[in-house]
Amino acid sequence: MKIYLNIWKQANAKAKGKFEKYELDGVDAEMSFLEMLDSLNERLIKEGKEPVAFEHDCHEAICGCCSLYINGHPHGPDNETATCQVHMRVFKDGDTITIEPWRSKGFPVLKDLIVDRNAFDKIMAAGGFVSIDAGQAPDANANLVGKIAADKAFDAAACIGCGACVAACKNSSAMLFVAAKVSQLALLPQGKVEAKRRALNMIAKMDELGFGSCTNTGACAVACPKGISIEHIATLNREYLSASFSEAE
Repeated sequence: MKIYLNIWKQANAKAKGKFEKYELDGVDAEMSFLEMLDSLNERLIKEGKEPVAFEHDCHEAICGCCSLYINGHPHGPDNETATCQVHMRVFKDGDTITIEPWRSKGFPVLKDLIVDRNAFDKIMAAGGFVSIDAGQAPDANANLVGKIAADKAFDAAACIGCGACVAACKNSSAMLFVAAKVSQLALLPQGKVEAKRRALNMIAKMDELGFGSCTNTGACAVACPKGISIEHIATLNREYLSASFSEAE
């Protein structure tokens, strides 16, 4: 099939970007979206033109770096799907596909479709960890965790930090990401030691890095490729309030 591409091109972080149009013929419906972009780049290189810069790695919806804004949707038209899982069969012959990078002050564009997502690493470094000396590995049943809590913690831990929640939010809030990382530890006994400062530090870092506030529109949860529930934001709010009262004492 033949498709028309409208792709954001930007030479570097300081350059002014713009959309450029491309035509690509002979696209197989069973191609992945990233294979389609590879095909485009192969043609551009043969023509002596600058290829489109984009990121990818695992192709298994684990790393999150393939993140693209496709036709107004983070990761494309499918629900709970990363860009690397999107196939060209979801598009039709003659379709125009607009591809953009994430749009957020916290994720500055580096080149074309690649953004700097180091802000998430900085948020994690602010508190998304357990620093106690665990010593040797304990027996599997030494710390009992109820199934409901374990399941919720596992669901929160599924977050791949791709940034789709930020891209979908009208405020560019990173609350769902922070909520998933805080909730994952708050639900487990291992995370209780640092609970009084984790939420405070991570939210403070999120604000410092230029992410917006949450107004509970729910767009973040809809866009999340791992289906992270907005309920985790409620958990984050409880952890934050609890830590705030402890700090005030």
